[in-house]
Amino acid sequence: MIRSFLDGLYLAAGYLAGLFLIVIFLLMMGLSLGREVGVNIPAGDDFASWCMAAMAFLGLAHTFRSGEMIRVGLLIDRFHGRTRRAFELFSLVLGLAFTGFFAWHAVMLTYDSWRFNDMAQGVLAVPLWIPQLGYCTGLVILFVAFVDEFVHALAGGEPRYEKPPPANAEEVVERAIQSGV
Repeated sequence: MIRSFLDGLYLAAGYLAGLFLIVIFLLMMGLSLGREVGVNIPAGDDFASWCMAAMAFLGLAHTFRSGEMIRVGLLIDRFHGRTRRAFELFSLVLGLAFTGFFAWHAVMLTYDSWRFNDMAQGVLAVPLWIPQLGYCTGLVILFVAFVDEFVHALAGGEPRYEKPPPANAEEVVERAIQSGV
């Protein structure tokens, strides 16, 4: 039950990141077309930048779990057996530490923005905690994904984000097509 909840959480964050990407597209098209016909979207650039930050951070956990995040494979792939496992666990601990640090401070920044009623300095006075929610939520979900993987790897499981090496050249091309490279 927990496994399906966590996988659903990572997938939902990925879909939400995709939704923000669509909103960015619509805002940018609206701003571009609006200039041609004399229509202005107030604070459109601000909303696009806030959506971009939310998109980037909300997509991190899904990207990590899908094995698409850049990692230290060049170093870890050189080792086998217990040495590789030790390096993998060390990498996960390091990722946990950095992600936990950034998630904690992102949550505190968002909380302080709410507590002090910080407002955006743009055309529209928007409480800053609202656009900061995407940033801090994405980091918290990424932290949960790191904890999930660390517990799984510590219990003896193979990292779920690790993809097996491609068997042939056709598989390399197929993976590149699927990842959008």
